Amino acid sequence: MRILLVEDDPSLASGIRMALKPEHYTVDHLADGDNVLHALKNEPFDAVILDLGLPTIDGMEVLRAIRRHGSQVPILVLTARDAVDNRIEGLDAGADDYLTKPFEVAELKARLRALLRRSQGQTSGLLNCRGISLDPQTLQVSYQHQVITLSRRELTLLQEFMSHPGRVFTRDTLTRLVYGWEEDVESNAIEVHIHHLRRKLFPEVIRTVRGIGYVMDKS
Repeated sequence: MRILLVEDDPSLASGIRMALKPEHYTVDHLADGDNVLHALKNEPFDAVILDLGLPTIDGMEVLRAIRRHGSQVPILVLTARDAVDNRIEGLDAGADDYLTKPFEVAELKARLRALLRRSQGQTSGLLNCRGISLDPQTLQVSYQHQVITLSRRELTLLQEFMSHPGRVFTRDTLTRLVYGWEEDVESNAIEVHIHHLRRKLFPEVIRTVRGIGYVMDKS
């Protein structure tokens, strides 16, 4: 899962990124609201964590602009504005959830998991597709009742496919989803990860769509 974190406090942003990395989220960071719309228009993100106290543009205006431009990306507001009226304003402006500072990291993770489940129409935390089961909380993967050991990148890639069965991903999209903005990536990295997933699970787990990309079929 790829998350866009919009937070102007560098220490807090670094802490959130470190906390989410073991959960196999790819977290890209913006320190203000100026480039949020551009990022959401041009990059694939599964959710946004949005601080309201941003420089140059208030986070509430960023939130309204995101919804005004038609984006349905799930948004978790993270802010020190804890008055009831502030929470109501944020939710009415289009936030999907609202977490006030200071907060517990475990609660942030739980709210993010719940937000992503709702956005994907899931009632259970487990992802199930083609005999594969993936628990986003424990990060355990099983196939035909056998636990499968995956690398961090393989797990991230598999979770993305299982969250969107039937969706065709281009290689460039998968590269950004798995690696984000800040890493140098070998040109064949995605092909290598998909090869390993096919070997560890079964050859047809991810289908190549010639000239376009890759897809995990629904059945």
